[in-house]
Amino acid sequence: MSEAERISYTDAVTELQAILDELEHEDIDVDRLAERVARAAALIENCRARIESARIEVDRIILDVADDAGSG
Repeated sequence: MSEAERISYTDAVTELQAILDELEHEDIDVDRLAERVARAAALIENCRARIESARIEVDRIILDVADDAGSG
């Protein structure tokens, strides 16, 4: 599991915002730019995966509740 995968969703979003601020407001070295963009891409992928996982879990819960309501 990569570092980006271990970070919480909230921390990932906070770090992404910091990266965006850094890219928008500072003269950044090309090597640092590539590093920051790669980190942002890993964080975005992590956030997408967490959102998808949450969506699947919510769908499952809704189906369980609907099944319980239909059988009660």
